[in-house]
Amino acid sequence: MVTEGNLMSVYDSKLATRMEDRLRAFEEKIRPLPGIAKDVRRQAFIRQIIDSVHRIRYVSVILTRKLSPHRADPSSSLFDPLKASILHQRAGQFDEACWLVFLSVHFGKNRKTGWRLARDIYGALGAKQGWTWARVSLHPEKFRQWLAEHRAQLEGGDGVARHFGNHRKYQSLSATSPSGTGAAVESYVRWVLSKKDHLAVFRDALNTVGQDSRKAFDALYHSLGAVSSFGRMAKFDYLTMIGKMELAKIEPPATYMQGATGPYVGSKLLFARNGKEEVSRKEIETWLAELDRILQLPFGMQVLEDAICNWQKSPNRFKRFRG
Repeated sequence: MVTEGNLMSVYDSKLATRMEDRLRAFEEKIRPLPGIAKDVRRQAFIRQIIDSVHRIRYVSVILTRKLSPHRADPSSSLFDPLKASILHQRAGQFDEACWLVFLSVHFGKNRKTGWRLARDIYGALGAKQGWTWARVSLHPEKFRQWLAEHRAQLEGGDGVARHFGNHRKYQSLSATSPSGTGAAVESYVRWVLSKKDHLAVFRDALNTVGQDSRKAFDALYHSLGAVSSFGRMAKFDYLTMIGKMELAKIEPPATYMQGATGPYVGSKLLFARNGKEEVSRKEIETWLAELDRILQLPFGMQVLEDAICNWQKSPNRFKRFRG
C-alpha cells in the first residue's frame, strides 16, 4: 500500500490501493512484471500512475469551471490556449477551439516562459488582427510571410523571452523550412480543409469506424502524418487533448511505441527481466494493451505512456516530472 502520511488525498489512497490490487491481478493472471518486483519500485510506479491520472483529471475539472474571458485574450498575461479553447467551444466556435488545441501542442508550455510563444503568435504580437482560425485557414501563405518578418522578434530580439515547451524544444520558428512552424501550420490547415472543417474531420473518422472511439483515434493518428513536424508525440498529444477536451469522442488504443524513447525504455524495464532484453515494440504494445484492460483507467493508454516514461527516469523513488 502506498502511503505518504497526510500528503496523499483520500482519492489518491483509494486509487493507489486499486492500482496495487490490479497490478497483482495482472501478474497472477497474465504475465509477471519483474521491473516492479521490489516494493520500492512498485510504489514509485504506482505514484507515477496517480500523477498521470491527475493530469488527465485536470482537463475534466477545467471543463466545468467558470473561466475568465482573459484566458482567451492574447493581449492578456492570463492567456491560456487550452482554457481559451474551452471558452470558444462554449461559444459554439468549434474550429477555433480545435485550432487552439493545435497551437497548445505545437508550441507547448515552457517551464519558464509559459504560453508566451503561443500567445504572441496567436495574437500576432498585439496587431489588430490575430491569427485566428478564420484568418489563418484563408491565408496560410500570409501567416508564413508574417512569421518570416517577425521571426527575430519572436526569438527574443525585442528582449522578451519566448520558448517552445520541453516536448517541442527542437521545433523551429522558420517560415520556410519543411519542418518549421510555417510548414506545420500550412500543412495542418490543408489537413483540416481536406474534410472541410474540424467537425467534418472528427465526424468522418468516427462514422468510418462505426463510432468506435479507439479506432477513430487510430485513423486520425495515421492521417496526421500529413502535418509537417508532427511526429509521434505531437500526434498523440494533440488527439488525446481533443478527446479529453470532449471535442471528439476519441481515445488512444495504444501508446504508439514506434519511435518512442522514454516509454520504450520504461516498458522494457517494467516487463523484461533486467530491462535490457531485446523486446520488440510490437510485443510491448500487446503487453501494454493487456495491462490497460486490467487497470481500467480513463485514457488508460495515455496514463501508461506518461507514467512509464516518467517512472524510468527514477524507478526507485517517486519524482514528479513535468513536460
